[in-house]
Amino acid sequence: MNFSLVFFFPKWSYALEKPNTGSIFNIAWSVDGTQIAGACGNGHVVFAHVVEQRWEWKNFQVTLTKRRTMQVRNVLNDAVDLLEFRDRVIKASLNYAHLVVSTSLQCYVFSTKNWNTPLIFDLKEGTVSLILQAERHFLLVDGGGIYLYSYEGRFISSPKFPGMRTDILNAQTVSLSNDTIAIKDKADEKIIFLFEASTGKPLGDGKLLSHTNEILEIALDQKGLTNDRKIAFIDKNRDLYITSVKRFGKEEQIIKLGTMVHTLAWSDTCNILCGLQDTRFTVWYYPNTVYVDKDILPKTLYERDASEFSKNPHIVSFVGNQVTIRRADGSLFHMSISPYPAILHEYVNSSKWEDAIRLCRFVKEQTMWACLAAMAVANRDMTTAEIAYAAIGEIDKVQYINSIKDLPSKESKMAHILMFSGNIQEAEILLLQAGLVYQAIQINIDLYKWERALELAVKYKTHVDTVLAYRQKFLETFGKQETDKRYLQYAEGLQIDWEKIKVKIEMEITKERERSSSSQSSKIIGQKH
Repeated sequence: MNFSLVFFFPKWSYALEKPNTGSIFNIAWSVDGTQIAGACGNGHVVFAHVVEQRWEWKNFQVTLTKRRTMQVRNVLNDAVDLLEFRDRVIKASLNYAHLVVSTSLQCYVFSTKNWNTPLIFDLKEGTVSLILQAERHFLLVDGGGIYLYSYEGRFISSPKFPGMRTDILNAQTVSLSNDTIAIKDKADEKIIFLFEASTGKPLGDGKLLSHTNEILEIALDQKGLTNDRKIAFIDKNRDLYITSVKRFGKEEQIIKLGTMVHTLAWSDTCNILCGLQDTRFTVWYYPNTVYVDKDILPKTLYERDASEFSKNPHIVSFVGNQVTIRRADGSLFHMSISPYPAILHEYVNSSKWEDAIRLCRFVKEQTMWACLAAMAVANRDMTTAEIAYAAIGEIDKVQYINSIKDLPSKESKMAHILMFSGNIQEAEILLLQAGLVYQAIQINIDLYKWERALELAVKYKTHVDTVLAYRQKFLETFGKQETDKRYLQYAEGLQIDWEKIKVKIEMEITKERERSSSSQSSKIIGQKH
């Protein structure tokens, strides 16, 4: 009697073999997951090997045709190269113009520009379970640890943390960028460890990224400066969050981007994030908008119906403007998003603001203008921000930007830009460091932060009467009586004289303007010398 041997990949049938061996009583996989052995009813042992695996990147398709042979096809010119290996292939990854292949004894690194002369180095263990790639280097995970190598084969670092178990790490719990390695802790699944890629040491002061719920999937963005590096993650409630890896000590900096998100991926060419959100495919063209202007975040999104992907689809890759999604039945679906947001990112990163404005005028899409508005504010280019906000009908913000332009000093302008982005504390610190105490008091008055305004006035022994006057005016407007003990204490026996207060404010503004003019003159004289 013949029995079938069926291979499944989590939820779909991958291959079917019908060996003439009688009943198969037991099967076992090899440690590396590339071979399977079966004990048969006729006394034989049947061995099988996993082949026909495929990896794709841009115009290249790599197929494992035999245990020790790969075929590389360039779909642009239909050129074919055969790659032969001394031992059987265990793991492989194709990304960032490099193919990294792990055999039972060695690691091979191929460049897509030259398939004939790979870089080869020996492995400590032959059981590589995961390969992750970034633009500058790649990560190998085996039973002994985590190892980071350059594409020239140079060992870079090996991050470690207490209780680390490499056997359970996968592409959802480890993420790699040019400067950072992120690893989810298995002992406490609310924690993410962050390491410097170049040294393998904990990032910054060694603090952990800690969340309120268990984390399911993590992903680091791939472009930009180290100080701007962001990490996105999905928790067990399927909420999507984003935070800066340099500011993870501040709980308020972990901001929710979306709900019911099942899978996510960053683009390899710019910091655009995509995810499958319930029944929608969503692209966050500029996720950093949540730190700049949350109000316009919905205007920076692209959404389309994702019901055609059926249940539990998974994003395999996000290369350029091409997203590859694997459906629940195992089939791959390729879809393209607009190429213009990536071009906009490129212009902004190069400070080509005029080109960015011309691009938005050419495309004529609200999402592009909204992205440009947020990008301009993040980069302190308020002239571009004014144009972009006007294009999306945010007139109140255009007026506020115009008011910033009229401020007498660059410190005041910068402080109000920080306020525009919601960074109130940073704006106040900037003004106090510049000696602009009145301006620091005034921004608290404008935001109705009365306790802080009075605290600063008392501490620096200036404009206490100004704070009391504005407070009194505020209460009169709403027909209320003063109940705050501190305000009652300082108001006792004090007469409010608005004329004197206005004169003091004018003097402060004049003094600030003169100081700004003198500092600019000093710079000009210095440049002439």
